[in-house]
Amino acid sequence: MEVRLTVIGSSPAWPNPGSAQSGYLVEGEGALLLDCGPGVLGRLRELGLYPGAIAITHFHLDHWGDLVSWAWLNAYGPPKHRIDCALWLPPGGKHELAEFAARWGNQDMFENAFELHEFEPGVVFHTAGFDVEACRLPHYALTSHGFRVTHDGRTLAYSGDSAPTEELAGLARGADLFLCEATLADAANDGPLRGHLSAEEALAAADGPILLTHRPIELPAPDGVPVARDGLVVEI
Repeated sequence: MEVRLTVIGSSPAWPNPGSAQSGYLVEGEGALLLDCGPGVLGRLRELGLYPGAIAITHFHLDHWGDLVSWAWLNAYGPPKHRIDCALWLPPGGKHELAEFAARWGNQDMFENAFELHEFEPGVVFHTAGFDVEACRLPHYALTSHGFRVTHDGRTLAYSGDSAPTEELAGLARGADLFLCEATLADAANDGPLRGHLSAEEALAAADGPILLTHRPIELPAPDGVPVARDGLVVEI
């Protein structure tokens, strides 16, 4: 069975014009959404694409913000338009969402909207027809992860947000496609505590086909290197 990647949102932490933020739909036997940044839910509804599960790499807003909108949809939207799915969170993620709901939302808003789970780095979990393994990666001082998503012998590696590290190269190794963030013009644009990649650093971590993402529209890519755009569909 073919595995297909649809780029729902590809923007960095500040949105490119007309673009949603991080959201990548992987389809095979089922459909799995990797991250759910602002603008992603509306784009999914526009396209009529409804995942059976969502997996979140980390809790920077551009990677999870539309979970709030999704919770409101499932709480108050017309029943036939609600989107029920499993939600896989980093370790401690249930507590993170409960803290958010206690301050700015409704108690149990996420528990009522989703089937909540927490993944454990290095331990494969099965969801929406895929085997998924999370890898802990450095992203400033925040707990962050990349994913290896496998179905029927095909593997997508997704960096989430990461500094250059041996673990990132390990995540990408042997993947049929490496979807990798490349936010920076060069490494000097990052802080002393690293959290993002330049295009050159992303390429250095890859040992096969790569698709750059999370890249400001103002920055070119190295010659011949593809860059994700909203709506792009890739067969893996």
